[in-house]
Amino acid sequence: MTAQLNPRGDVAVLVPAAGAGVRLGPGAPKALRLLGGEPLLVHAVRRIAAAPSVHTVVVAAPAADVEAVRAMLAPVAPVTVVPGGAERQASVAAALAAVPAGPDIVLVHDAARALTPPELVESVAAAVRAGHDAVIPVLPVVDTVKEVDAGERVLGTVDRAALRAVQTPQGFRRSVLTAAHEAAGDALTDDAGLVEKLGVPVDCVPGSELALKITRPFDLALAEHLLASGA
Repeated sequence: MTAQLNPRGDVAVLVPAAGAGVRLGPGAPKALRLLGGEPLLVHAVRRIAAAPSVHTVVVAAPAADVEAVRAMLAPVAPVTVVPGGAERQASVAAALAAVPAGPDIVLVHDAARALTPPELVESVAAAVRAGHDAVIPVLPVVDTVKEVDAGERVLGTVDRAALRAVQTPQGFRRSVLTAAHEAAGDALTDDAGLVEKLGVPVDCVPGSELALKITRPFDLALAEHLLASGA
């Protein structure tokens, strides 16, 4: 049986959390690394659960840790935990298959973006609810960006005015995300990429500086500082 948060909500959130996180260094799977004494996944789920529109949260955990993750999240929020796959795309598909009938809006969120505020969850969901088939939160690119060749020689400077850094949660009409995964071929790094391959327009909403992705030790240190500062 799928756990429910808000029976009147219309949003399901999928959290692929089976990745190893090798760039974070040796240790537990990335979603289970500690931030402020609690796993990243706990922080992420707690903030998702605080969004009023969320009906269901499905976490795709490392296959060997499903029971441990289920027990870990039980005090945090009603969450369904399923075994994830070897790749992110497989984990999202497994979580999507576990969503019950009802929610028509599906968000996909990285556990590594553990400090994402509930307001961003609501913003993305509201944009899908307003009629957009696919919505991503973005931030402007502030660094100068160079295109280089295989030998690290600069080929040119990219106009950053047309570039955006993409965050999660990414939001979709449920039927669109389902069709994108059914048609998926090569693995992509985000679900919006799968939707783009269907020819479905993807729209943007403003992201949040707090939705940084914890990938490297520096990111974890920054998140520790933000958490200690009240983020």
